[in-house]
Amino acid sequence: MSVTPRQVKNKRNQDGVSTSRTGTVYDVFIRYKTDEGYKTYGKRGFLTKQEALNHEAEMRTKLTRPGYQPLQTAESKQTVKEYLETWVENHGKANLRPSTFAGYKSHIKNHILPYVGNVPLKQLTPAMLDNMFQKLFDKGLSQSTVRYAQRILSVALEAARKYRYIETNPARDIITKFGKNGKTPDPYTVEQMQRLMCNCIGTEWEMIIVLSGMYGLRRNEVLGLRWDNVDLKNKTFSVVEQLPYKVPPGTMIITEMAPTKSNDRILPITEITLPYFERQLALQQKQKELAQLSGQEYYDNNLVVAKPNGAPLRADRVTNNFGQMLRHLEMPHIRFHDLRHSAATNMHQLTGDFYTVGEILLQTLKLSPLSTWMCGWTEKRPCWTPTTMPCIRKKL
Repeated sequence: MSVTPRQVKNKRNQDGVSTSRTGTVYDVFIRYKTDEGYKTYGKRGFLTKQEALNHEAEMRTKLTRPGYQPLQTAESKQTVKEYLETWVENHGKANLRPSTFAGYKSHIKNHILPYVGNVPLKQLTPAMLDNMFQKLFDKGLSQSTVRYAQRILSVALEAARKYRYIETNPARDIITKFGKNGKTPDPYTVEQMQRLMCNCIGTEWEMIIVLSGMYGLRRNEVLGLRWDNVDLKNKTFSVVEQLPYKVPPGTMIITEMAPTKSNDRILPITEITLPYFERQLALQQKQKELAQLSGQEYYDNNLVVAKPNGAPLRADRVTNNFGQMLRHLEMPHIRFHDLRHSAATNMHQLTGDFYTVGEILLQTLKLSPLSTWMCGWTEKRPCWTPTTMPCIRKKL
């Protein structure tokens, strides 16, 4: 054998200090072949058999492959918890968006570390990960949540492999299979969007549905649109910023917005949507006047969509209340983001041009294609008046 035990009278501990006791140490001897013939390598005095076996495997590979780089010994002794916490801070802040970074940290803390956090990084195996995924499924987590945890581990452990902390990436060798967690909701048809808009006229949802369902703005782009970027005279508005991710509860004043995910874009305010903008501006001016007359504070963030006191809406509250509103209207369930998908799908059906859709959602757009889409969107619409149609008064 390449690893042999040996009895010593005075065994030393891991710090090299004599224990004055007899014990067993392990020696490594390797005989390997080179172009010049057979050679031998030896190292004595390993405290445990596992250390000797690890060294034997590493040196056998190194001696037979001259270009091999050994593992970083100090880093390879750390636990999975120590490695992931360091990796996500170094990698996340430099390469991930704030929302993705927060998602990585949350999944690592809640779905990974409780199961394999104390395992030494070098001893992590695919079997351990498969066992962890099964426990997450048994806990009732969805396929997408467990798969996201696997994805984070795969990326993180691949970095550890490249850093030479581990030999292989165990997350790549798992046998757990991930299927789709149900069908993605179908986007709303033109008729369904008409029905939704019909029931939102005169409510807090009116401007939100116009911006997301007709223009395809993302949720935080809707909540971060300011009147400074709306030009009613020239009938355009610019999507150049969005509400920051995770605004703390109770925030009244937004001092700085976040950049948008896609390119800055300028969109036209058509004859169909102009009344919505004008009505929203008049409503907010009236709310401001009433707040001043009643002695209440008004937080003038200059937002197109805001609370009655001018404070920003919470993004998560909008998402949750949107689902409640759909249930109240007995309409098919979709996510709030699916309003953007609905806008894209219906735009393509009414214009027949994929390029136009991309221009609307991502870049600067000319007036005529969007006018065509909105005219088609409002054809044969019911009479949208608050006095004749039921309205949803769900507070945001």
